[in-house]
Amino acid sequence: MKLLVVVLCYKVPDLTIDCLRSLEPEIARIPGARVAVCENGTGPEAAEKLRRAIDENGWGSWTDLTVVEINQGFCGGNNLVMRHALASGDRPEYIVLLNADTIVREDSMKALVDFMDAHPRAGIAGSQLLSPEGEIQGSPFRTFGIGTELDRGLRLGMLSGLLGGRTDVDQSKPGRYDWVSGASMILRSAMLDEIGLLDEGLYTYFDDIDIGLRARRAGWEVWYVPASKVIHLEGRSTGIPHSTPTIRKRRPAYWFQARRRFFLKNYGAAYTALVDAAYLAGYASWRIRRRLQGTEDPDPDRFLEDSFRHSVFRAGFAVREVENPAMAAARTPEPVAAPRSPEPGA
Repeated sequence: MKLLVVVLCYKVPDLTIDCLRSLEPEIARIPGARVAVCENGTGPEAAEKLRRAIDENGWGSWTDLTVVEINQGFCGGNNLVMRHALASGDRPEYIVLLNADTIVREDSMKALVDFMDAHPRAGIAGSQLLSPEGEIQGSPFRTFGIGTELDRGLRLGMLSGLLGGRTDVDQSKPGRYDWVSGASMILRSAMLDEIGLLDEGLYTYFDDIDIGLRARRAGWEVWYVPASKVIHLEGRSTGIPHSTPTIRKRRPAYWFQARRRFFLKNYGAAYTALVDAAYLAGYASWRIRRRLQGTEDPDPDRFLEDSFRHSVFRAGFAVREVENPAMAAARTPEPVAAPRSPEPGA
């Protein structure tokens, strides 16, 4: 097999069907390409909707559907499909991880495959992500560390270049970067054989940064390929719309836990403490500046409190796996109602 496109569906079967519809002409352009959809624990109704759409549209010749009962997270769900594919007799040369909340444009998948064929040391390559209005979203990034976290907290765009931000990114040209967004990302199977799959201990977030770092440490290159254009309905599949500041839903604990795990396992305790201190100091300064300026609060509820609570200063320095909340819920027995006493005179 030349290419396997993996699409993970969790609570978005309609978006997944739209994504498959956009993939249909793309798969026809690449000999030996298939799509694997994983219905990642939404429930039997979502699985049946996907199965019916595949049958009614005649997509079964190039699409396989895997259904799991309990949400495995982004890392676990993708790994389940990739592990099976890599162990099969027709293992793919390349694997694209594609968010369900995407619509691929013409030749988007072929552009990734052609680029990987032409660059044998490229282990990872990412698409250019676009909003539905055609605006370019952030995809290639230079670094992720003390400087970027201080800048993220301070929110002084003028410091981005000095602190390791992405002001030097030219998103109109292909280039080598430290990591690319996992919303549309191609992986070379030979690289996965060497460095392993996604870190399931991260559960759902920071996996794209982590695998980019592991790839580069092993000598592989990470590229951005703007010829591959993908519309990304950002946040629809995760419930965290990063580019929509007016939505102030509280950030889930597993986001902070994944961030802490990423830094601790890759950089150690001292560096992670500096990262947390840089972000907390920068963000606290921003909160004070925002109040003095009387500007609207764009952040998730209780974000400063949660950032401190999940930092190494409060949560400790142990490298822990992020607990899958769906697994935790499945292990918790439902409370049994106590028998009611008979009514008087009954």
